[in-house]
Amino acid sequence: MIAEPSPISVALLLGLSFFLGLAFEEFFAHTDERRPGGIRTFPMLALAGGTLYLFDTQHFIPFTGGLLVLGAWLLIYYRAHVTEHKEQDDEPNFGLIVPLLNVLAYLLGAVALALPPWIAVTITVAAVLLLTGREQLHSLARRIEIKEIVTAGEFLILTGIILPLLPNHPVTALTDITPRQVWLALVVVCSISYASYLAQRHWAAAAGGLWMAALGGLYSSTAATVVLARQAKVDPALRRHAQAGIVLATAIMYLRLLAVVAIFNLTLARALALPLCALSLVGFLVCALQYRLGAPAKDEPSQAAMHLAASGNPLELGAAAIFAALFVATSVVSAVVKSHFGISGIYGLAAIIGVTDIDPFVLNLAQGGVPGVQVADLAAAILIAASSNNILKAVYAASFAGGWATATSAVALVGLAIAGLGAAYTTVMFSH
Repeated sequence: MIAEPSPISVALLLGLSFFLGLAFEEFFAHTDERRPGGIRTFPMLALAGGTLYLFDTQHFIPFTGGLLVLGAWLLIYYRAHVTEHKEQDDEPNFGLIVPLLNVLAYLLGAVALALPPWIAVTITVAAVLLLTGREQLHSLARRIEIKEIVTAGEFLILTGIILPLLPNHPVTALTDITPRQVWLALVVVCSISYASYLAQRHWAAAAGGLWMAALGGLYSSTAATVVLARQAKVDPALRRHAQAGIVLATAIMYLRLLAVVAIFNLTLARALALPLCALSLVGFLVCALQYRLGAPAKDEPSQAAMHLAASGNPLELGAAAIFAALFVATSVVSAVVKSHFGISGIYGLAAIIGVTDIDPFVLNLAQGGVPGVQVADLAAAILIAASSNNILKAVYAASFAGGWATATSAVALVGLAIAGLGAAYTTVMFSH
């Protein structure tokens, strides 16, 4: 029995195949060589593929036969194409893009009729983008280093293979955190940092103005503070950008913390939303005032070129192992401190951890690493850790810049730290 296609599916088939053919002809419009496919051929192939699919929707025998016929014809074309280039003795170009697009147009007929519409749309749009983005993609491939490709591949293996295999139950009585939770936290934090890392390395605009500081806040606001403070000392032309950038990196840090917490604990994220967003808004306002009111240097360029010397690729396995070890250690220490000193011990631990990397501590709290603690107390501990980290960055801003180069930024960070402590106190008071 022949299945009856819906009019919407047929219209989708024609529309997508027409779109694919239009992109094909536009892409090859500037070449003298005639290639099979285009604005008429692709809709015809899609109609043929869809019709043959409808004849046998169980075993696909007619559809498979049509695919074999098309493949044989494309093979003859491809051999003639290769022979022609060899006879002309020019640079060979034996790409498979033309045969593949013809096969795709044929398959699109069955896909549009048999599968949900979003699949056909996604396939067509992806094919058009890959076809028309050839120069950009080749340029990107030339810019990316082999080391980064290998590192990203290792990360995909660890994420796609090891993460599902890790046990999702506690393996020690010292903490309720499971190995899968540890690794999932690592994946989330490293992915955000890696996106910032790639932007800093491969996006030209990231080296101008305050973009670098904003991306530094996603990668590491502490590292951004150190780099900007040093630049303010070495190059007076960058001082105004560095002063504003230090506060901007911390403003972005608050939003980053909120996003990371929200991935694992929406209840805790709701409790943190108001104080973290308010602190971030204050940071943005201070940054704007510093930039607008600061006196520009005579030789200050219109777009100051500031480069964040990232501490390393956040997807490298060594950095991942260190993060995982810190996460486990933080979880164990938090549980021990909670059992001996109660919630006041967690607050004290938050203040101490603030002078190091606060991500493992924050993620440990978000994933329930300290059971039996109210949401308001967890939110207060995170605010305390962020405030303590701001004090550390204020010290860095003052010491690495020397003199008064970034004094206003250091004062602003101390102010944000005091405001964060006040928000922590208010959060706990309103919960009781």
